[in-house]
Amino acid sequence: MSRTILVHKYGGTSVGSTERLHAVADRLVRCVADGHRLVVVVSAMGSTTDQLVELAQCMRAPDLPVDFQLASDREYDQLVATGEIVSASLLAMALQSRGCSAVSLTGGQAGIKTEMIYSRAKILGVDLTRIHQELASHSVVIVTGFQGVNDRNDVTTIGRGGSDTSAVVLAAALNVETCDIYTDVDGVYTSDPRSIQGVSKLSTISYDDMLELASLGARVLHPRAVECAKLNGIMLHVRSSFSDEAGTIVKEVDMEVQQPVTGVTVNDDEVLFALRGLPDVPGVAAQVFGALADASISVDMIVQSTQDKGTNTITFTVAQSDTQAAKHISASISESLEGVSVVEHTQIAKVSAVGVGMISRPGVAATVFDALGKAGINIHLISTSEIKISCAIDRSQADTAAQLLHDAFGLDQL
Repeated sequence: MSRTILVHKYGGTSVGSTERLHAVADRLVRCVADGHRLVVVVSAMGSTTDQLVELAQCMRAPDLPVDFQLASDREYDQLVATGEIVSASLLAMALQSRGCSAVSLTGGQAGIKTEMIYSRAKILGVDLTRIHQELASHSVVIVTGFQGVNDRNDVTTIGRGGSDTSAVVLAAALNVETCDIYTDVDGVYTSDPRSIQGVSKLSTISYDDMLELASLGARVLHPRAVECAKLNGIMLHVRSSFSDEAGTIVKEVDMEVQQPVTGVTVNDDEVLFALRGLPDVPGVAAQVFGALADASISVDMIVQSTQDKGTNTITFTVAQSDTQAAKHISASISESLEGVSVVEHTQIAKVSAVGVGMISRPGVAATVFDALGKAGINIHLISTSEIKISCAIDRSQADTAAQLLHDAFGLDQL
């Protein structure tokens, strides 16, 4: 019997309780019985990582402000990486109790090497020696997602949601064609089924569409996982851990696209900053975004507008987790440049229409602006690419805006 290697990834809800872990173990036993060898990547159970982050924040000295950044990112990674270790160990025990050989490995034990930074480290490569040894002994290999080790042999984490990326990297290293991503939804939908009516499940979606949707707020897959899958030609099968039904295949799509928009997303995890009164001279924008880059702050939407009297306004958005650092940098720029003021808008959301079909279909932007304008929804910022249109609006109107765009493009008819 041919013993092909399968790579599975199970998210936090899929391993969120002992009952769910037993259900996953039953699925894996069936795969082994069918003749497969398994490498399984797991996330932390349920909200475990959130709880660990809260514990870290509790270690601040009493006289420090709430937004104080912990001095040691190394210790932060040491702490939050333990959540996945619990999941992996328990799943191995569940398999062993069923007479199925299994071993749990940390990211480091599995040979996952990362760069030297902490909490947002990128994976540099994988040494498969230990994994191949365990597979040769007919063990199910369970690997902790979201983590690896650097050259100092310190534990590093690769960012929230990084278990998807861990799974795809391992699939690429093992030369596996498809990576199964098990989650609490049964595939990729045209929008969030929890807040939008009439959504449709997609049987297939292109890497480019999925990458944009993931980057713009769809929480089904991590953007870096999609990027890695596209780079290595690995198909992703997004499916439910609660059933055996087929989900959504993410792959290269070569057919003619009929639908201009594939999906609509909402991201309410951003904060808007506007620097007003900046001198209209070369190098000012570089000063602003250079300072943000030096602080490892990723900037999303950017707009520069010219004002009277030789000044500009630069408006940009950052993730909420970077709010305090961005505020400090903006304040420093305001102090160093006379006449510059800072405006912060915390209650925004970004609603986006995404689709590779936009490339060959004029009028998509007009449809977006018409739908929002007729509903009296004001747009603060606009960002576009060949396959997406994003609008920053008031957060209170986000779900309404998403529903309007979903209906305007007929996504309930797919």
